Amino acid sequence: MIAAVLRGPQQLALESRPAPEPSTGEAVIRVRAAGLCGTDYRIWSGDRSVEYPLVMGHEFIGTVVAVGGSVSGLAPGERVVVEPNFSCGRCPLCREGNANLCLSRTAVGIDVDGGFAEQARVPARCCWAAPDAISDDALLLSEPLAVVVHAVKRGEPRAGEATAVLGVGNLGLLAIQVLKSRGCNVLAVGRSDRRLALAAELGADAVATSAGDLASSARSFSGREGVDLVVETAGTPEAVERAVELCRPGGRIVLTGLPHEPSALNFFWVVRRELRIIGSMIYRGEFPETLRLLESGAIRVDRLLTHRFPLGEIESAFRAHRSRDSIKVALAV
Repeated sequence: MIAAVLRGPQQLALESRPAPEPSTGEAVIRVRAAGLCGTDYRIWSGDRSVEYPLVMGHEFIGTVVAVGGSVSGLAPGERVVVEPNFSCGRCPLCREGNANLCLSRTAVGIDVDGGFAEQARVPARCCWAAPDAISDDALLLSEPLAVVVHAVKRGEPRAGEATAVLGVGNLGLLAIQVLKSRGCNVLAVGRSDRRLALAAELGADAVATSAGDLASSARSFSGREGVDLVVETAGTPEAVERAVELCRPGGRIVLTGLPHEPSALNFFWVVRRELRIIGSMIYRGEFPETLRLLESGAIRVDRLLTHRFPLGEIESAFRAHRSRDSIKVALAV
């Protein structure tokens, strides 16, 4: 099989490798498509350290080729989406239901070889059967959508509440749609007028530029001191500060981004307003709900997949990821 193998920062090349064989509890997937995200870019560029050589790719879908012993409920020929994070299942965090926080969690495409290849070997428990009604394009957004579904759930939204989504990249545009499916009113906040226009097209009730007076925007939108719930997806230190500006006293803020620099947050306002700041890390059993949302048509992906490349042009895919008009880059394998 052909795989894109990373042997050092920006040292990526197509190589021929033996096709993987499934061990007990594993499945081999013939990759149909894989998504490229910011984590992949940070690994490729060398900003995030990994063990080399590595086949990246943690957002991928495919068809089951073979399964190992002790695998039930999964058969060759099934179309699946891969949940790329799996926990040890034995530690206190796993036993209490916090598998997403497991300190021994393994990430496919980061800790072990992933989906930037013709075939990938994964634990069978990471494979979710795809309903026929979900297209490959929609299915490819399952992993980032599961991140958003978990984040929204952490915020405990109620129908009719005023909410804000901070950041209008791939996650933010998905978060807008998930909140709308919960009956919320959504204010989209971002830097790009073009992205804000797309946010409105995908269901945002109002938009605001992050360079403006966000406190005033939030008051005007909510009709009170600020919004009830903020879902932050930008992943920058400044976004945490902006979230506090948007939120009303007694409101909730869910942080999904992973800023890699400290934030100069003034905690006086957190205390003074009794804000609840909630972290949200990947997902915790949200893939079934994610698939239901996609199957129902509540989530539109047609405007989110902006670039497609064959596996042989993976270097072009990484360059496209950094372009201003890129939202989600996909590799067809």
